[in-house]
Amino acid sequence: MKVVALVSGGKDSCYAIMKCIQYGHQIVALANLMPADDSVDELDSFMYQTVGHQIIGSYAECMGVPLFRRRIRGSTRHQTLNYRMTPGDEVEDMFILLSEVKRQIPSVTAVSSGAIASDYQRLRVESVCSRLGLVSLAYLWKQDQSLLLRDMIDNDIKAITVKVAAIGLEPAKHLGKEIAFLEPHLHKLKELYGINVCGEGGEYETLTLDCPLFINARIVLGKYQIALHSPDSIASVGVIHPQEFHLESKEKSPLFIVDGKTNASSLEKPGSVFEVEGDCPQTSGSVCQPIAEVTDLVDVPHQRPHISKTKKDNIFSMCYWLQESYENSSALEEDLKIVLKNIESQLAEYSFGWEHVLYIHLYISSMQEFTSANETYVKFITQEKCPFGVPSRSTIELPLLQAGMGRAYVEVLVANDNCKNVLHVQSVSCWAPSCIGPYSQATLHKEILYMAGQLGLDPPTMNLCSASLTAELEQALKNSEAVAGSFNSSISTSAVLFSVYCSARIPLSERHKIQESQDSFLKHTRLLQLENGSKCKILDPIFLYVLVPDLPKSALLEVKPILFVPDDSEIAAEKLQEQFAVAVPNSWGFQHAHWHDSCIQKCVVGGKICAILVSITKEIVAKICSESQGSKEDHGDHQSSIAEHDMERISRFCIYLLDRMLMENGFSWEDTISLRIYYPTSLSLNLETLSTMFTDAFNQLAETGQRFEVGTEPIFNIVPVLGAGSSAACMDDIITCELFSRKS
Repeated sequence: MKVVALVSGGKDSCYAIMKCIQYGHQIVALANLMPADDSVDELDSFMYQTVGHQIIGSYAECMGVPLFRRRIRGSTRHQTLNYRMTPGDEVEDMFILLSEVKRQIPSVTAVSSGAIASDYQRLRVESVCSRLGLVSLAYLWKQDQSLLLRDMIDNDIKAITVKVAAIGLEPAKHLGKEIAFLEPHLHKLKELYGINVCGEGGEYETLTLDCPLFINARIVLGKYQIALHSPDSIASVGVIHPQEFHLESKEKSPLFIVDGKTNASSLEKPGSVFEVEGDCPQTSGSVCQPIAEVTDLVDVPHQRPHISKTKKDNIFSMCYWLQESYENSSALEEDLKIVLKNIESQLAEYSFGWEHVLYIHLYISSMQEFTSANETYVKFITQEKCPFGVPSRSTIELPLLQAGMGRAYVEVLVANDNCKNVLHVQSVSCWAPSCIGPYSQATLHKEILYMAGQLGLDPPTMNLCSASLTAELEQALKNSEAVAGSFNSSISTSAVLFSVYCSARIPLSERHKIQESQDSFLKHTRLLQLENGSKCKILDPIFLYVLVPDLPKSALLEVKPILFVPDDSEIAAEKLQEQFAVAVPNSWGFQHAHWHDSCIQKCVVGGKICAILVSITKEIVAKICSESQGSKEDHGDHQSSIAEHDMERISRFCIYLLDRMLMENGFSWEDTISLRIYYPTSLSLNLETLSTMFTDAFNQLAETGQRFEVGTEPIFNIVPVLGAGSSAACMDDIITCELFSRKS
């Protein structure tokens, strides 16, 4: 991509440019924001470093690329973390600046910044990029600061301190010193006082005088003045005011050439400096337009809508799809519009909106239409509609048409409060794959972390690891671990449920490697957690493997973990004990047998969470049906041979087991957040018939006691798949039930 790099003069923004070049991008321009008054060194700003701005104009000549500069006219007006366009805010100066860069260099597609740990700065850069249709590149994001500082020094960044503002940093002693000289002292201060060694807490600021990017000249700072802003006896604040400097020519460095390409600009004078003036331009055409075209899609012509909803009131799941045949199915885009609009209408009936949605499962009939589906999706779910954060999401191709379910099937998880904590990093970085669009990496709600589906993407390039199946899986798990780390958690200790979607392109002979590689990764990561002093109770998670036709980017795997993230891990570690067993009466004539336990995986967390997986294999079917009075049929070896009356008994057995597990662990059906029933389309059983069977099973359950009430809508979602099971090597269950419950 062709990149405009935001530069403050500091070491971070310069090293971020070097990382851009390392990953094959071309720097075509620099952009800088400076004080309106040249005599002012530092502004009261959380966004911009301005100390040393008198020297930044030289960067154009040093690097041989054009520099666009703008004087900051705005101030900090929008102070909340998630930024929204605010007239007069200093962020709008960045928008005007980058708008002009894009106007003069239309080929620009990305913006580089040196953000390391500041969500405040990152989110504002991402907001501006989103409005301009640009990609945010933040290759230093969430990197270990000690390693990062060492990398900068090793890569010949000659940067001096131009501001100090921390205990242990004295203006007279430490201003004007190179970071290589100060590195040992900074590490000492980290041990003593916990400072950020890269200065991310405002402890110090730097000015780069030379680095491999400076192919034409280096900067020599001659005379300067030290100004004390706060002569505190413990942590004085001082800055450098440059008075004299000059450029010293040097031979062009080959380090600024990547893959045989130099970073030449499209402008005639690549070393020129342009000052950008004027007010905020008209809204960019890249900004999302109003969705008037989809607001009237309340009718469902030619299709029969199907909706299900769990009974829990404060947090529930709801799904919607169009029941139709293959011949009558319309385009995916039209189906998805209808489905999303009707979900929107259903949410409105409960006085909810998209801002209340925690998670979205987007199931589509063909991954070849993913782009079209995404374009439709973003017309409904926008950041403007979700001020507390856009929902996390997973996108999977399912055999919907074979099941007569149309081309789009959407499931939403909804909460009736706004206490969610959303992680939405749109910047491309080395941390974890970016979410460029209105969906988030993860959503934390009341100690449950719902993570977006993670592919085996290499974060800085956003390309799939193509070396092998295991390499792709390990990268997906690394990405999941990086996201979990943002919530001070780990998938190796805190996972409740792992759903692993497996592409049908994985050869049968290779599928056993999935579990082997996964187990090895989790064991290794768990040991690292324990070595680092983790006190979290290690949970015993459920593993569900689902065979599907295709995944985004033609990935082989997609990992979707759910984690328990307690508010106080030390207290939680003491309290997370298994619930005592409760005697459960027999139901529907099923006599408890030891082999029943072989069908069940469960993860119960301190009486708060109960996750259950019931896996019905062909062998289990034979045992279930052999107990049925008068059943003497040969049930065969294939899924398609299951008789309809046998499926009725199987459905009752599934509900019986789920009911028993809930009771034994002190939960009720009213605690259920979601219940998915996976069935293979090779079962050759009509979807409507299967839905009726499970509905009848719940009706019978309601008749046997007072613990369950039947509603007007089913509480389960039926999900057609190619296969599913508790083993990656053998995803050939007849029926798989996945239940997730939590206490209010």
